[in-house]
Amino acid sequence: MDESLNVFDEALESCSEQPLTGFFRDGCCNTSDQDVGSHTVCVQVTADFLEFSRFRGNDLSTPQPEFGFPGLEPGDRWCLCAARWLEAHEHGMAPKVYLRRTHKRALEIVPMATLRKFAADLN
Repeated sequence: MDESLNVFDEALESCSEQPLTGFFRDGCCNTSDQDVGSHTVCVQVTADFLEFSRFRGNDLSTPQPEFGFPGLEPGDRWCLCAARWLEAHEHGMAPKVYLRRTHKRALEIVPMATLRKFAADLN
């Protein structure tokens, strides 16, 4: 696993324990070279984003108990694939981002300036 650092090079904060998120299902947007989807962006999902994601072939709303996945509801926080977030941004559907909970490897895919425009945790 890569070092747990956020986009500010500080300790990565937990994204969500209910529902439990992250590539490693540790509540954080930790990543490694095995995480080909780069589940590194901590977001607060919206109804619009969930519908967009479903339309793009990734239904995050429907529970899949066989995989321990409860399904997401608007307001839930989730470690999202950086490329999916960028795609949603390009279509005007990007959810808010928690930068202190977003892994710094997200910056390999999404520019910091773009993430900052959607920051839910900056004053």
